[in-house]
Amino acid sequence: MRAKLEVLALVLGFIGLFGTITVTALPMWRVSAFIGANLIVMEELWEGLWMNCYSQANIKMQCKVYDSLLILPPELQAARGLMCVSIVLVVMSIFITGCPTQKSNLCGDNTNSKNTTLALGGSLYLLSFLTTLIPVSWVGHSVISNFYNPTVLDADKRELGKALFIGWATSGILLITGIILLFNYSKRRSKEEEPYTDAYLIAEMDVQKEESVYLERTPSSFHKHQEYV
Repeated sequence: MRAKLEVLALVLGFIGLFGTITVTALPMWRVSAFIGANLIVMEELWEGLWMNCYSQANIKMQCKVYDSLLILPPELQAARGLMCVSIVLVVMSIFITGCPTQKSNLCGDNTNSKNTTLALGGSLYLLSFLTTLIPVSWVGHSVISNFYNPTVLDADKRELGKALFIGWATSGILLITGIILLFNYSKRRSKEEEPYTDAYLIAEMDVQKEESVYLERTPSSFHKHQEYV
């Protein structure tokens, strides 16, 4: 059962890697909102971490890479860095968790090394969950706050893009993967401690036997009299 969970965690890890790369590359973090005076539905603006895209009806979409990082709002600047960190963490987690699986021979027969790498991989998955959830939630909070802010012009208001929803789903997958690996780690540790506990109890019983006083049984005087008769 634990081997199947480890394989499931590895599959979820690859899905999480694909999700983080997709979220980082998609330009649909913030999309134009068609409200108030901004009712030109034939035009649409997408804003991402690396570029913005502008499309019109029956016209090919045009995308432009940002000229400078400083022109981005703080939440998109932080999101760009954190999402890159997430990709690196997920890649490291996949390589690390591929070693301690029960069907893998990469770590040999060293059980302690397998358990250590399993715990490390699970911890990295949880860290990648945070580095994915924080930027996505930060940008989502900023979009919602500006949308309901009466001081912001309707033309400057944005809606939640598809990349944010994919990011939330990806962060959930990374969280589940980390929990599965840490759960297997705890099970392995408890299984390893059982033989040591039994050996300790046996050794303790041996010590008690050695410390016990052996009393030699001596025949009574009546027994000797019976033998003499």
